[in-house]
Amino acid sequence: MTHQFTALTPEQKQELSSIAQRVVATGKGILAADESTGTMGKRLEKIHVENTEENRRYFRQLLFTADSTISQCIGGVIFFHETLYQKTDAGVPFPKLVKDKGIVVGIKVDKGTAVLAGTDAETTTQGLDGLAERCAQYKKDGADFAKWRCVLKISDSCPSSLAIEENANVLARYASICQQNGLVPIVEPEILPDGDHSLLRCQYVTEKVLAAVYKALNDHHVYLEGTLLKPNMVTAGQACPKKPSPAEVGMATVTALRRTVPAAVPGICFLSGGQSEEDASLNLNAINQCPLPKPWKLTFSYGRALQASTLSAWAGKPGNLQAAQAAFTERAKINGLASTGSYVQSGQKDKAASQSLFTASYVY
Repeated sequence: MTHQFTALTPEQKQELSSIAQRVVATGKGILAADESTGTMGKRLEKIHVENTEENRRYFRQLLFTADSTISQCIGGVIFFHETLYQKTDAGVPFPKLVKDKGIVVGIKVDKGTAVLAGTDAETTTQGLDGLAERCAQYKKDGADFAKWRCVLKISDSCPSSLAIEENANVLARYASICQQNGLVPIVEPEILPDGDHSLLRCQYVTEKVLAAVYKALNDHHVYLEGTLLKPNMVTAGQACPKKPSPAEVGMATVTALRRTVPAAVPGICFLSGGQSEEDASLNLNAINQCPLPKPWKLTFSYGRALQASTLSAWAGKPGNLQAAQAAFTERAKINGLASTGSYVQSGQKDKAASQSLFTASYVY
């Protein structure tokens, strides 16, 4: 027989719910600036910039000091550990800089993936050991939400039941620990776009994965009103010969979510999954234009799809600062519009925004 014990006080619940709602306020989404040192190095390498701490700091400063109107379309920023403790040229800590704009500070807390033995190279995510202490410290240091990424893949044999259940339980345990320490957990069960699977196959797998995740969150007594979900959109595999339209992506995605995600969840912040900046915006717009009832905010949590044009415009040159910030601000505003289903393409083709950002077996 189940028995209900108190996991959170009413005051804790109120704080968590308030934070989550601020992050996904109407027209706002998340800037994922939590790339690891190695991943950031790959981004910088493409523009022929050395992967040093100073160059990483400078690029993130470029993002965080963009036009103040950015706070109208960015509700939260996810930091990497290193970035949380960096400062601007003027000595202002990055968390303070972001908070002063009215944007909520978040932090990546997982420790990366590890292979599940006996599977087709499927993985689980590490980092539960010491997580409570890390969360408590991050809360003191200015963070109000956290992110943890689990990764699943689609193939003839994947995802296995073991991978689905293990990752669901890890996400639930992480979410519970975060809430005990005052952080809103972003739950991210990413299904990679690698493969030639159809839109329908992705929808089926997405439904199975999300159903398992919400069963686990319920089992672990996670307060759903104080969480956010960061899923993949339902798309065909990267190598699928038939590319679905944004409207088809929108219908498949909202259908999968309606079948699996409780209405108590305040917001769903999609990852871009290697889509081009423009495709990520168009698909988000179509998701919000889908005629089915949608009880949650449907918005973005983009890394690559908010930064590709910015990196290209900056190219590591101080003289390009304003152009890079303008590119970032424009893309953020486009996604803000897409999060309300009100983005209309200008008709002009932007080469950087149209470029695929797909990386096979993507590691964050």
